[in-house]
Amino acid sequence: MDNKAKLRLLYLAKILYERTDYDHILTTSQLIDILEHEYGIHAHRTTVGSDIELLRDFGMDIQLIKSSQNQYNVLGRYFSEIELTMIIDAIESSRFISKMQSEKLVSKISALAGENAAETIKRNVSVERRIKSDNEKVINIADTVNAAINAKKQISFQYFEYNEKKERKPRFDGYRYKFSPYRLVWNGDYYYMVGYYEKYKQIMSYRIDRIVSPPQILDDDAIPVPDGFDLDYYLNTMYHMFSTERRKIELICCNDVIDAIIDRFGEDVPTNACDTEHFKAEIEVAVNKLFFMWIFGFEGKVKIKAPDDVKEQYRRMLQEATANNQQ
Repeated sequence: MDNKAKLRLLYLAKILYERTDYDHILTTSQLIDILEHEYGIHAHRTTVGSDIELLRDFGMDIQLIKSSQNQYNVLGRYFSEIELTMIIDAIESSRFISKMQSEKLVSKISALAGENAAETIKRNVSVERRIKSDNEKVINIADTVNAAINAKKQISFQYFEYNEKKERKPRFDGYRYKFSPYRLVWNGDYYYMVGYYEKYKQIMSYRIDRIVSPPQILDDDAIPVPDGFDLDYYLNTMYHMFSTERRKIELICCNDVIDAIIDRFGEDVPTNACDTEHFKAEIEVAVNKLFFMWIFGFEGKVKIKAPDDVKEQYRRMLQEATANNQQ
């Protein structure tokens, strides 16, 4: 088989995958015309038919509709249109992926549905006014972190924050963090790396889109994951990945907030009825201002029962917020 014949088979697979689906077919004559005019490859009816049989034997789900002009279309794909729509919506919704990178990813992913469905999929996803990261290096940063995780190596990186003029400034005058990354985690609106920060001797997390540039992968081996570390447990007890102390908390909740408690802590959260209108929930969370803001959002329907020092911490925060608001 010469090179032209080999390429003809590949181009036929490409044409059928990209241009046909349940609702769109190509005839033998159309396939011959596309091969001739777009790829400079001569074909005739018998070779097209035999080539497509080879592709079907290979495993492509190509339907043959027999008629005076045989018709062909691809039925089976790796993803359905709704699956691709959900993936694209997740990409468009994610704040850590820049607008430009989102457009590139969406274009690649929608192509998996074929060119006939690609535009429909894009139109079905509303992307107006979504806040996106301006850090165009996110993909490269994540790729470097992933490479370090696979190689079990430490990394060195700089982290930035914004000043009052909305200017990006490297944190701590350009200090370089030394970090052992364990996992990349999509949590809420952002992408994080979770790992061990030797300076503080504890598990920490950092937002990928706040890293200045792709980290340096060091020769030093990563510090092993601490015994008993459970990533799912870690994530379920964090608020926006703020690395603060986790405490066991008892909450007294009105019955109508049970959905919110389960949404946040899962169906396994221990609960017991207090009376006909309230229940007690026992949770373990990272205690910080974001946790207290979550409690405050229930407008008194969720109260901290124990421990006393956490109740006092919450009370002080409310008093300070009230005093500051009166100034």
